[in-house]
Amino acid sequence: MDNPREVWLDGYCAQLALLATQIVWTEESIRTFDDLESGSESAMKEFLTLIRNRIAKLIFRVRGKLSMEIRIKVITIITIDVHSRDVIKRFVDQRIVEQGHFAWTSQLKFGMEKRNPKDDQKQVVATICDWKTWYNYEFIGNVGRLVITPLTDRCYITLTQALNLSMGGAPAGPAGTGKTETTKDLGRALGL
Repeated sequence: MDNPREVWLDGYCAQLALLATQIVWTEESIRTFDDLESGSESAMKEFLTLIRNRIAKLIFRVRGKLSMEIRIKVITIITIDVHSRDVIKRFVDQRIVEQGHFAWTSQLKFGMEKRNPKDDQKQVVATICDWKTWYNYEFIGNVGRLVITPLTDRCYITLTQALNLSMGGAPAGPAGTGKTETTKDLGRALGL
């Protein structure tokens, strides 16, 4: 990548820029866990600093003059990056150093895998807990994403585990609490 991330994302549609951002975050997080296992005690704190710097650069950019399309794209990536920052901060605060810890496995992660062992082409795969699915690549447009809270994470786990059991999900609760939007946002995250 010849350009810094805050500039690089201009050349790609919002869906692909966000997907690439999430894949890179997953890979960097895994690398950080590997560094921790190798004895680097400050790896997670350094990664947290890197994420904070990235967010600061995007915030600086969004304060300037941008087209509406790029502004929505940058704000969406900031929203996802803030959740990533919060996750890594929780790891630092709770001293989580193992990839097998539930705090890490319960995050919606994206990576690249071969769908067919005979084929060299890799596809995007999404995982959370023990559920795994191929990214669907359906066009979802340049729409904003919800702020992801710990409750959103729990909803994602519940819905994906229901899918893992070939069941559906029926979120229940008071009106206006985000049940439908959370379900739609999970679908957007999976390109569906």
